[in-house]
Amino acid sequence: MNEKIKIGLVEDQALFRTGIKAILSSWPGFEVVFESADGYSVIEKLKQGAPMPDVMLVDLSLPPNGDIEYTGEQLTVELTRLYPDLRIIILSVHDDENFIARLIESGAHGYLVKDCDPQEVHDAIVAAHTKGSYINERTLRAIQKNMGKKQKPIKTEIEITKREIEILQLTCQQYTADEIADKLFISVKTVNGHRNNLLQKTGSKNVTGLVIYAIKNQIVNLA
Repeated sequence: MNEKIKIGLVEDQALFRTGIKAILSSWPGFEVVFESADGYSVIEKLKQGAPMPDVMLVDLSLPPNGDIEYTGEQLTVELTRLYPDLRIIILSVHDDENFIARLIESGAHGYLVKDCDPQEVHDAIVAAHTKGSYINERTLRAIQKNMGKKQKPIKTEIEITKREIEILQLTCQQYTADEIADKLFISVKTVNGHRNNLLQKTGSKNVTGLVIYAIKNQIVNLA
């Protein structure tokens, strides 16, 4: 029997938090192990021994710590720095490309609007856990559009092989390492080796960083 995906919820609206917890708990493969009504206490709770989730759902708009603002974006930056294996999915009422792109660049592994279908929440959690990110078409377009507003990066001396480009493109299409291995007729170990090389070459911290790099350098492009 497969181990359940452990989920954390950081959401200040009690009614919404209770509702999404009920939905998540109704799926047999999920277990909600962590809850918080604010972002500023999350790190301390984890350091003090609170259960560590595999995937953390984080509301973008969180209450301040007294007079000090502490948003979901700030929590995302801290969590990715301290717990690089933790996958973070942002929940937000904002369906704005600037918000989406900025949160992904800040380290989030996925972005969902709060009025999305529950099935998408399920799929996003599974993808973040098994593939390292949930990058749907909306997110890809947001990153691409946001990159278009910025000055084009100076060409670097990074050399990426043809095989690495193939793996990078398939990664952007949300294929798992196993699926990439099947498509390219290579071993999973080889796929992971190429991914690790790409992480080092591009200076990316995770799969989401590779997606951003690929779009920024037009290795993957949307019409």
